[in-house]
Amino acid sequence: MSEQRFSLRARISTNNPGAVRPVLDRIFPGGSVTPAEGGKEFWVECDMEGPSARELNRALLSALRRVEKRTRLRSEWSARGVTERFFDYVPKGRRTAAPDLPSPA
Repeated sequence: MSEQRFSLRARISTNNPGAVRPVLDRIFPGGSVTPAEGGKEFWVECDMEGPSARELNRALLSALRRVEKRTRLRSEWSARGVTERFFDYVPKGRRTAAPDLPSPA
């Protein structure tokens, strides 16, 4: 299977943000990892390459759960005009991706 470039938007919830943050920084060195208010969630936006959204999602959640079992992942993976949504390992649907809106002049 060939590699595709996916755009990821995710919300990661955890009971141990101190253990999860280094993993996020290692996995997403060029992405945006922002702690949410309350300190137990992170918002992630980045681009990744892989065989499928399902495989990338599985690899990401598995890496996070190696350091903290009670980590939850809500993610949207977009590529080639299609967005696939997941909650943890479970696919929650796919839809046509919304086109990027032009920046205001």
